[in-house]
Order: sequence, then structure tokens, then C-alpha cells
Amino acid sequence: MSENILPDGEFRKTRYIRSVRELVRKNLRFFLLFSAAALLLRLIFLLRFPGVVTDSFIYGDIAKNWLQHGTYGLSGGGEISPTYIRLPGYPAFLAVIFAIFGVDHYRAVLVTQMFVDLGTCFLCAAIALRLLGPRCAKLAFVLAGLCPFLADYSAAALTETLEVFFTALTLHLALRAFERAWLRDWVACGAACAAAILLRPDGVLLLIALELYVLAKVVFQGRSGSVVSPRNLFHAAVLVAVIAVLPLAPWGWRNWQVFHRIQPLAPRYANEEDEFVPMGFNHWTKTWIADYASVEEIYWAVPGSQLDAEVLPSRAFDTPQQQEETAQLIGDYNPVLHISPELDKRFEAIAAERIRAHPARYYLWLPGLRIADMWLRPRTELLPSNSRWWEFDDEPRWLVLAIALGAINVLYVLAAIAGWLRCRKVEMLGLLILFVVLRSAFLGTLENPEPRYTLEMYPVAIVLAAGLARREREKQA
Repeated sequence: MSENILPDGEFRKTRYIRSVRELVRKNLRFFLLFSAAALLLRLIFLLRFPGVVTDSFIYGDIAKNWLQHGTYGLSGGGEISPTYIRLPGYPAFLAVIFAIFGVDHYRAVLVTQMFVDLGTCFLCAAIALRLLGPRCAKLAFVLAGLCPFLADYSAAALTETLEVFFTALTLHLALRAFERAWLRDWVACGAACAAAILLRPDGVLLLIALELYVLAKVVFQGRSGSVVSPRNLFHAAVLVAVIAVLPLAPWGWRNWQVFHRIQPLAPRYANEEDEFVPMGFNHWTKTWIADYASVEEIYWAVPGSQLDAEVLPSRAFDTPQQQEETAQLIGDYNPVLHISPELDKRFEAIAAERIRAHPARYYLWLPGLRIADMWLRPRTELLPSNSRWWEFDDEPRWLVLAIALGAINVLYVLAAIAGWLRCRKVEMLGLLILFVVLRSAFLGTLENPEPRYTLEMYPVAIVLAAGLARREREKQA
């Protein structure tokens, strides 16, 4: 099939540098220097701020039981109980590391992730090269390599580093498949997407974005001028979807056999089969929550920790009576540190009242605020900085760190917007933008606006920011 399927030589720049491998070979000193800088930055985070948190031990416990006893489950009460609260991708990764370096060797996990994250830097360069040219590819590598947020999470035993890597890999392979229209590229794209889904259930958004983009290409085929027939594009979309979801079949079958229920992904609230989920409390939090500090202080505190009504923002109440009712609910929760079904119904009643009174706030403004908070706040959740950094009552060094990281994050976002405005006519950028829009919209529906949820979109932000280096003659190519 054709090597170049886009109109007017959209990928004409590949005639002088066709791959990131060739780009590295022609600029070896540059890439060696910034690779060393990227690894050094990640090593600093690994040594100074290693992140082995509660979720890390949950994944690790599943990995150990899977590796040592052949049971995908959690330890407790002297036995191993099968579970489906986490997808098998990250436990499988941990099991491989534990098998090689020893059980509970989380340092080996973090070192491995450090190099995986370096791979993400090269993928960002590859995407920028394919879309924007060599100058932008080099800048993308620098921006990815020196990004403190990617580096921070590479030093955390969580899914983010692998998820970001496979997200970038899926986008890179998709762009290459659109360009070359080779079967192996579509197959590889589907496999990378499958890995992203097996790591986190929201990885399915990547597949949805890709399928929607292919559908748009099929519908507007005549306008795009592509030499690939709509039929071939449709077949490619089906192939990618099948390969992406195929690994979920044994997982879903296992859950049916063990739990007798259809569970193709992990449950939304990571709850066990018979575990009560306080949906009334969740709905209530969604009527006012908009920032990560409230996630730490309220959402994560339930159950098991006391709540402080004083930290609730003013938007949590519409009337003095509602404020009194909320304080009474919190007062009834604190002695038992557990939300019973009866108490949950009272939270649901307040939530329903607030939603009826202000539907636009619930369905539009608060989701928008949550999206903005996840994109713009300092990404210090794994660091000692106070999550309420704006109150300026933290230790000076951690306050300075929070402000500095917040400024860096804003610069990345602004640079991405400016780069998109500069390069918005590049046709294949549409896939990247669609993914960001779709994922951001989904994140706005969550009760827990955690900044880490936007990390999967950071490769796109980095590529867009690198577009600022695009020359005028490249824009016209």
C-alpha cells in the first residue's frame, strides 16, 4: 500500500528523516546528553521521593499471591481471597519484577519504570517527528525528558508510568498506521491499546478516541483526499478494536467463573463483590467538590477517618439549613467512621436537593472546575508539599516547590495551547486533540479530581508544545 496516504505531502518531511532512530543517529550527542539529564532527574525523584503507597501494596499483594500461589487475590484473615478490584496489567508487571529481583523489591520496580519513562520521551519525539518535523521532535524529547511530573511518577509504584508509555505508543503506532497503511502497524496499535486497557480501565478511552477518529476519516473520506478506501479504514478499525479487547476475554471469563458476574473491567469504585458503596455520599461530594485538597480531606477520609466540616468550601451549602443538616450528617458519621445505608440515604437526599436547585452547576460548572483543577494545580500529591499550597502556611522549601511546580505545569499547558494554535492545520493532530477532549470530559464526571489522571495526556501536551519550534516553511509543507 502507499507509504504516504495524506494529501499534499503532509508527511513530506519524512523524505529526509524517516524515523526517530535516524534522527537520533544524526544528533547522537544531543540525545545522549538529554537522555542522561532525563535519567538523572528521575533518579533524583527515585532516591529523594520514592512513592510506595497504599495502592502500591495492594498491587504488590496481588502480584505476590499470583506469583507464589497461582491465585489472583488479596491476603487477609490467614487466607487468599480472589479479587477483581484491579486489572491484571500492573500486577503482572510487578510479578515479573518480583520473580527476577525478589519479592517486594519495589526499588527494582522504580528503576525499571525510570527506563520505561525514558522510552516515553523517545515516543514523544517520534510522534512530533511524524507530525511536525525534526526540530519539533528534538524539542519534544527535551520537554518530556525534563518534565518533573513524568519523572515524579516514574518513582512511584503505580500504574501511571506504564499507562503513559502505552498511551504514547498507541498514538505513535496509530499515526504510523495512518501514514503507511500497513497491517502490522494496525496490529501493533491494537496490542499497545490492549496493554493500556489492562493497566487501567479508563484506558478504553484511548480505543474510543481512535475508533471515533477512524469513523470520522471514513465519513469525510472524500474531503480528506486519502488514497485509502473507507472499506480498508473500517476493516482497520475493527481489527484494532478486536485486538484491544481480546485480552479482556480471559479476564472476564475468570471473573464469571469465580464470582458468577460479568466484570470485563475493574469496578468503578474498586469495590469487592459484596462491599457496600455509599453512592449517596459520592453524589453529595459531586455537588460541590472541585479540587484535589477536598479529595484528600473528605473523599478519601471515608471510611476510617473523621471528617471536619470546617474544611468544606462555601459552595457545599446552598442555605443555612443545608449547612446545619450537613454538619449533623458529619457529626453522625464521626463516632462510627462508617457510612451505613441509612446515613447514605440522608447524604443522597441533600445531593438530590442540590442537583434539583442547580442542575447547571452539577452537570456543567463543577465538571469544568474539576477538569481545570486536574490540569492546572501543582502536581505535588506524591511530594511533602501541603495540598492547600495557596494558604502559604507550609514549610518554606515545600511551599517554594509547590509554587515552582505549579508554574512549570502552567507553562507546559500554555505552551501546548500555543503550539496547537501554530500547528492546528496539521491534519493528524486531530487524533491527539480528540483523545484529550474525550478524556478530559470523562475526568470531569469523577468525584475525585486527582491531577495524576491527566498524565496520560501529557505526551500530547508535550508534542503540541514542541510545535512552537516549527518553522514557517514546514508549516507550508
